Amino acid sequence: MTDAVVTMEFHPQPTAGPASPWAFPAPERGTLANGMTVLRCHRPGQQVVAVEVFLAAPLDAEPEGLDGVATIMARALTEGTDKHSAEEFAAELERCGATLDAHADHPGLRVSLEVPVSRLPKALSLLAEALRAPAFADSEIERLVRNRLDEIPHEQANPARRAAKQLSKELFPATARMSRPRQGTEETVAAIDAAAVRAFYEAYVRPSTTVTVVVGDLAGTDLDAILADTLGDWTGDTAEPRPVPPITADDTGRVVIVDRPGAVQTQLLIGRIGPDRHDRVWAAQVLGTYCLGGTLTSRLDRVLREEKGYTYGVRSFGQVLRSGPDGGAAMLAISGSVDTPNTGPALDDLWKVLRRLAAEGLTDAERETAVQNLVGVAPLKYETAAAVAGTLADQVEQFLPDDYQAQLYAQLADTGTVEATAAVVNAFPADRLVTVLVGDAAQIAEPVRALGIGEVTVVTG
Repeated sequence: MTDAVVTMEFHPQPTAGPASPWAFPAPERGTLANGMTVLRCHRPGQQVVAVEVFLAAPLDAEPEGLDGVATIMARALTEGTDKHSAEEFAAELERCGATLDAHADHPGLRVSLEVPVSRLPKALSLLAEALRAPAFADSEIERLVRNRLDEIPHEQANPARRAAKQLSKELFPATARMSRPRQGTEETVAAIDAAAVRAFYEAYVRPSTTVTVVVGDLAGTDLDAILADTLGDWTGDTAEPRPVPPITADDTGRVVIVDRPGAVQTQLLIGRIGPDRHDRVWAAQVLGTYCLGGTLTSRLDRVLREEKGYTYGVRSFGQVLRSGPDGGAAMLAISGSVDTPNTGPALDDLWKVLRRLAAEGLTDAERETAVQNLVGVAPLKYETAAAVAGTLADQVEQFLPDDYQAQLYAQLADTGTVEATAAVVNAFPADRLVTVLVGDAAQIAEPVRALGIGEVTVVTG
């Protein structure tokens, strides 16, 4: 018996083709017969459709003494309608595999829906029902108010949430809605009833001031017909856009310690307000802020985490608060936590990082790494329909053009080291920062005073 000889033919190894250029998806804009603006974006392969609805009901429109009514209304929109009880409405959503959420923020309310494209007509009919005929039953509003009141003590106990609340109080004048908690206080939430929610809804929720974003694989879907039969059936009067109030803040350098006796860590939140996305400096500010504290390899982490071991991580960021047609403002902040004994040394080193940055600037290598991370990750960041829809809705509520995000990535790639340095130095001037520390005042107050970074005040936790 002889062994057979097998001859194998090898095909050439495939090679990668040229990389396809990526750009943030461009939406199509249209208007329904009832005045509602619709942005649609076809994303092949995205079988789960994301819908974002922006309702122009900003927090500064809340009646005096009823802070939090926008939040209660947002939650109530997902809690039943005149046609379906809360249990029936939830069951209908579940039957079509949909999720529905809503929240209120300074620009207005956002309602978010995700559903398989095959169930889109039914899900949009439920969404339209929620917007057109919310129940706002006394018992449901009372339950939502109780739930919100139960949440507030937990938020007070959370150091990061407590620091954010104190920073807003410090930065903005007491008359400004931004100085107070977004979701209200115990006193204001307790005053909310069904009549107040209904009045707020009737005053500010209407199709003519609403924008809906639809993103997903829309091939073979007659979206025009579906929208006409669902959201297009919602009727209401027209209204002039509500004026956007100017944002003012006091960034005099100072320190506020929220006393938590016995705390083993100190929560840091250091901030001020600065330019928003309407300002030409935004791209450079994003780049410079990322170099300062956007990742584990940024300057703040290299010093405070890797070299000194004070913290698990410190981050710097810019978050738009509210914008109008002519611009607005963003919160520029540095956040993190350190162990109590090293609070003073950690702040000292943090300020040294800021001063050295102002004196020496960023390096070309830092800028290049930031560009690669911010621009290079974009195709992954926007893989889902929900991510694209959320960003398009952000652009709407900030009065930005539909191609803004695509232009931003081009600007980031073109921004040089000098521009990024100037932007981040202007964003975080060492002598114009409000510092909030949530920790044990008995242990940290004197070391912090010795730093000379501003007058130190202690408040109860």
